[in-house]
Amino acid sequence: MKQLSKKIFFLCLAAGLLLGLFIKLFFLDVLKISGTSMEPTLKNGSRVVVCKTCYGLVKPFSGSFFIQWKSPKPDDIVIYLHENKIVVKRCIATGGTHLEFLQNSHYILKVNQKKIPLTPVQYQMMKAFQEIPEGYILTIGDNMEDSIDSRDYGFVSVKNITGKILGK
Repeated sequence: MKQLSKKIFFLCLAAGLLLGLFIKLFFLDVLKISGTSMEPTLKNGSRVVVCKTCYGLVKPFSGSFFIQWKSPKPDDIVIYLHENKIVVKRCIATGGTHLEFLQNSHYILKVNQKKIPLTPVQYQMMKAFQEIPEGYILTIGDNMEDSIDSRDYGFVSVKNITGKILGK
């Protein structure tokens, strides 16, 4: 009898571990925020829950989907891979959104009634675009002064968005 209960215990343990791994790979994950680019919304060192199925079925260990059924919307906090690092940023605008550039004493990108500061280098890189290309989004960190984001490396392909932060 003891032998049978040990086998059942280890079978349940193995099944639980496999189920947990399956959930982590395809559905939900917990990430630790590293950096200050999303402050005050997400603090350095805080943990967040990522919904991997909000936009589609993610291929594990990659920056793409098996199947995609939805695209990010403005104000979603999304995750994607950039230079083999997981990046957490806010979606400011989606494909087809008009971009307006202002140049007073500072450079400013105006999109959806939001004014986003630009450095001279960022302005030079982005000013050629009248709108966000279809299939791409503009991502910006909430702490705009301390964020490397779309202003620095360009628009993010919707195909590379691998999840959405829940609860923020």
